[in-house]
Amino acid sequence: MKISGTQIFWMMFTLEVGQTILLIIPSTIRTVKQDAWISMVIAGLAGIAITFLATKLSSLYPNQTMIEFSQTLLGKWLGKLMVIPYLLTWYWINGITVREFGDFIITSLFHNTPLWVIVFPAMLLLIFIIYQGGVEGIGRLSEIFGPMVLLMILSVIILNLSNMNWHYMLPIYQDSGWLPILKGSYTPVAAFFGESVMMTMFVFFMDKPDKASSRAMWGVGLAVFIVTIGTLAVILTFGPNLPSRFLYPVYDLSRYISVMGFIQNVDILIVIIWFFSIFVKLALYMFLACYGTAQMFHLKDWRKVAWFVAPISLIMAVSIKNIQIFTHYYYMFFVIPIAFPVYELGIPLLLLVVDMIRRKIA
Repeated sequence: MKISGTQIFWMMFTLEVGQTILLIIPSTIRTVKQDAWISMVIAGLAGIAITFLATKLSSLYPNQTMIEFSQTLLGKWLGKLMVIPYLLTWYWINGITVREFGDFIITSLFHNTPLWVIVFPAMLLLIFIIYQGGVEGIGRLSEIFGPMVLLMILSVIILNLSNMNWHYMLPIYQDSGWLPILKGSYTPVAAFFGESVMMTMFVFFMDKPDKASSRAMWGVGLAVFIVTIGTLAVILTFGPNLPSRFLYPVYDLSRYISVMGFIQNVDILIVIIWFFSIFVKLALYMFLACYGTAQMFHLKDWRKVAWFVAPISLIMAVSIKNIQIFTHYYYMFFVIPIAFPVYELGIPLLLLVVDMIRRKIA
């Protein structure tokens, strides 16, 4: 399995843009009102920095994944212990994302439809792509879905220009100050952009590992730009207060569009964006969980692990009674205090420091 730099670019863009632009904007606006777009930029810069850190670390060991080079650096048992949080997180995020995927599809298209009717076929599709293409198949899928997602988001924003009131973004900075803006960027936007830490597993599969850093950083950078523009569009359309009460403000924005009484009901574009981007994200995390589990336990056929991962994700998805309450506590007790500082930043930085020390000693 080999993936190109272009595929990495679209993988990172599609991974970062869909869920972030649909789910994270309300909490950021709730914190910093009309300055939410500044928080997005700061969080995005942190995400790009994490992307650079992850690719820099992995480029030092282009023939190994993080499961392997962590053991090279720290020894067998400590190295395995260090990557256990990643393995558990890949399983965990897969289950939560499946549930969020199902909830949005039911809310937007299939009211009163049982959740399992939506998520069960999605899990079958994920198993299919894992078996048929692996990470190479996901890369090719991203090359198709990524440009479509970009075009549709830009189309929605452009069609909504007539509904924007540019006074809603004023005053800039004065009502917030740096502390709330930094808080808005950290809770939990930075963690979403920091999901590019998965590059520690993907450089191994690249045909040209030396291009990993630039391609991945450009992909995350484009996602940051689009999410920032989307945040501005929401603020300029609904003001600095109302969007914080919406579940999916960009989706509500798309339903607000009416151009000459002819172009309407473009909310289907947001549904397609969500489906494409979340499917790529689910496929990436499914692959990580399968391949990582196989490497951790020295299993010969990593694809067969999908028959273990998929039921776990499905059970997690249907077991959560209220996804809004669940994700609130999930962000409060895991994403904010643990995921970003430890999982996305701390461990890769520690491994990079250990590598530097080992090289100096040698």
